Amino acid sequence: MSTSMSLSASAAASPSILPLPRRRSPPASRVPFRTLRPLPRLLSSARPLLPATAAMATDGAAPAAASKKNLLIFDAEEDLAVSLAKYAAELSAKFAAQRGAFTVVVSGGSLIKALRKLTEAPYLETVDWSKWHIFWVDERVVPKDHDDSNYKLAYDGFLSKVPIPTGQVYAINDALSAEGAADDYETILRQLVKNGVLAMSTATGFPRFDAMLLSMGPDGHLASLFPGHPLVNEKQKWVTHITDSPKPPPERITFTFPVINSSAYFAMVVTGAAKAGAVQKAVSDKKTSDLLPIEMVVLQDGEFTWFTDKEAVSMLQN
Repeated sequence: MSTSMSLSASAAASPSILPLPRRRSPPASRVPFRTLRPLPRLLSSARPLLPATAAMATDGAAPAAASKKNLLIFDAEEDLAVSLAKYAAELSAKFAAQRGAFTVVVSGGSLIKALRKLTEAPYLETVDWSKWHIFWVDERVVPKDHDDSNYKLAYDGFLSKVPIPTGQVYAINDALSAEGAADDYETILRQLVKNGVLAMSTATGFPRFDAMLLSMGPDGHLASLFPGHPLVNEKQKWVTHITDSPKPPPERITFTFPVINSSAYFAMVVTGAAKAGAVQKAVSDKKTSDLLPIEMVVLQDGEFTWFTDKEAVSMLQN
């Protein structure tokens, strides 16, 4: 599989499209660059977020095209949020039409705030929220009303403001232990595969979520997969647990990399100078043996898009 990355900046009237270094990986077909249709107030020339010809699997089959990476840079976080809402709404319409369902994985952290534009016009009225199925890439094993709960963060900032059916919001069973909650969550995912709600990737044999909308930490961790922790090497389980998280609270459940890397579309939302070092290492072609978790996101047959601001990419100037 080969990857390519395009770069778009929101500041200029006609932003340049520059190739960034390609990471070596097994050979596969190349995905060509395309010309973007305009995004209001953001991008006047670049590759479209959702090209009509983009290869994707809607029935679990692996597309023929290779994985692709895009880097979007915005002057202001407000512009980023506008673009992220458009991205999510277009994916929602695409998968709702093709599959009759839209399976979305979210994280905690700054991601929920970045989704706020979806709770406003026009998306509040035009998105078919009845097709959405919401999952968490990780969760802290705490009560749902606890301040550390990713469910509470998402409910307060997003879920309480959009009409997604409650039965299609898949929170963990917080009455269970971390191990029990992880096993229970994987059981739910397997049942949704049997029901046809969740697709399977024939390329990997793992569930294929339509979209993952995530943020990462300054140390380059995503989900509850931390640098140097043994869980980054888990290859069999869909969902696993951690009891010694280096970031409190210590007990959590998390998706594994085989599941993350099987997703159809992956958006990483990163803002602020504190994360510039992790961004620089993730997109650099100079790889070391001590990979950050974000560097281990290598989609098998999907599209990876960075949503960043100038501070987050400040170390890429050279």
